[in-house]
Amino acid sequence: MTPAFSVCVYCGSRPGVDAVYAEAARATGQWIGAHGGQLVYGGGRNGLMGIVAQATQEAGGRVVGIIPKALVDKEQANHHCDELHVVDTMHERKAMMAERSDAFVALPGGIGTFEELFEVCTWRQLGNLEKSIGVLNVAGYYDALMVFLQQSVQNGFMSDWQMGLLHNSPDVAALMRATVQSAGLSEVPDQTLVEKL
Repeated sequence: MTPAFSVCVYCGSRPGVDAVYAEAARATGQWIGAHGGQLVYGGGRNGLMGIVAQATQEAGGRVVGIIPKALVDKEQANHHCDELHVVDTMHERKAMMAERSDAFVALPGGIGTFEELFEVCTWRQLGNLEKSIGVLNVAGYYDALMVFLQQSVQNGFMSDWQMGLLHNSPDVAALMRATVQSAGLSEVPDQTLVEKL
């Protein structure tokens, strides 16, 4: 069965110190699976990555993992994915993730998550892709980043249009719906199995 949509999720290979991050990852996977979607992600079993993948499959969604050879052991490659692609480089990984996705969502994470988010924002502003981007701002995790980006706008290094490329919400269902529908996939059903966080 062809998925209704495909969402690339960027997130930490660690769980974070607060259980709310794991809950958000689980709710994101449940939303994707419950709405007939496909998760595209970094292919690991550790941290939030493993949680969102497992939750997607448990809710009936497909999971596509893409992981570089160098991280197969470190991030514990998830051999339970519906598709697991082991690639040579990080560049290959990110290009394949972008190609296989209709939209992108960043959950809490570290440097790798930030780098992936900013790279896809750069591709979007340059017109290299026309896909929507969301930031799940769980428990204010991305508050400081949003303030910093707004400071860049105020200082003339970014435009309001660039800032507007990011859907930003603390609510899983609201963010996922806005991001997926902005990708032109308005046929996503109204029902959802997740509550507001």
